Amino acid sequence: MTAQIQYADVEVGTELPAASFPVTRATLVRYAGASGDFNPIHWNEKFAKEVGLPDVIAHGMFTMAEAIRVVTDWTGDPGAIVEYGVRFTRPVVVPNDDQGALIEVTAKVAAKLDDKRVRVDLTAMSAGQKVLGMSRAVVQLG
Repeated sequence: MTAQIQYADVEVGTELPAASFPVTRATLVRYAGASGDFNPIHWNEKFAKEVGLPDVIAHGMFTMAEAIRVVTDWTGDPGAIVEYGVRFTRPVVVPNDDQGALIEVTAKVAAKLDDKRVRVDLTAMSAGQKVLGMSRAVVQLG
């Protein structure tokens, strides 16, 4: 596959469609099974609080993966992601209720690069706090 977005059609400042991703305790259990990361801070409330966390938290790599979905949905091709990196700034706290948490992601084109590539800067928020810092992707466009 190739990116459905054309380089010539994108300008610096282009905003990608925002998205929200719900996270429940069941989501974390499924992710733990898929990733093999069974650290109890992601499923055991008592343990999470004993180590100083406010509650169970989402896996950092899960949060990172949810955020990049805004870019892959925009391009139509996950293979268009050339580079992706983040700094984990705050955890996504997932309460044990019917709602869980919500990861809200916005993104915009921050720079046009050579070879039909763009840099996309992402903002990921949960409970009104930024949970990823320096979240950036380099994307190969058509």
